[in-house]
Amino acid sequence: MTASSFRIFGHRGARAHAPENTLLGLETGIRLGADWLEFDVHQHPDGELVLLHDASVDRTTNGHGPLDELGWAELRALDAGHGERIPTLAEALQCIDQRAGVNVELKSFGGAGAALAAELQRAIDTGWPVERFLVSSFHLPELREFKRLAPSIPIGALVGGVPLDWAACAVQLGAASLNVDAEFADARLVADAHAHGVRVYAYTVNDVPEMRRLQALGVDGVFTDYPERRPN
Repeated sequence: MTASSFRIFGHRGARAHAPENTLLGLETGIRLGADWLEFDVHQHPDGELVLLHDASVDRTTNGHGPLDELGWAELRALDAGHGERIPTLAEALQCIDQRAGVNVELKSFGGAGAALAAELQRAIDTGWPVERFLVSSFHLPELREFKRLAPSIPIGALVGGVPLDWAACAVQLGAASLNVDAEFADARLVADAHAHGVRVYAYTVNDVPEMRRLQALGVDGVFTDYPERRPN
């Protein structure tokens, strides 16, 4: 694999340099050369999709409480770091403006997949190339529902370890990638995925020698808090 084909995903924007899942984080990731930007999306009870990793706002903002117990105005008034607000998905896409690929990790379920499919289809209708999107989730049933509603948008199956059936879960979903914890990136897993036309991306890798090890295994890219770091 050449260095140019090894994808660098800015994890939650550029988490080591700027508040995660914020517009500043996304801009920082772009400035530092991320090929793609990864961020997390939850659905607020009012239906809006917002960038947030946890189910509560305690860790990443100056507020407290579960997302689903906060009113919209209350949520938008929170400081997510350096004066940044929790952005909506639409605001994030407008900020990125096709300057990087976008990997949306879907955190909510029970209808969030449908909302995400509709939002990304609106972006595609206004000029975003479908191949510049990747939607991933640990909640594979919700990911399947997203794929049913938006079959043209690539998806990535997120797993925390080596599946018993190797890459079969990704193949069954029609996924373009298998996104796996770097600790469990395994040569046989990579080989099985590639044999079925599925890419393998590893998370979260901040050490350059580790990037090189994974690249040597055939891994296709990594999620990193330091998007300026590359294996070559």
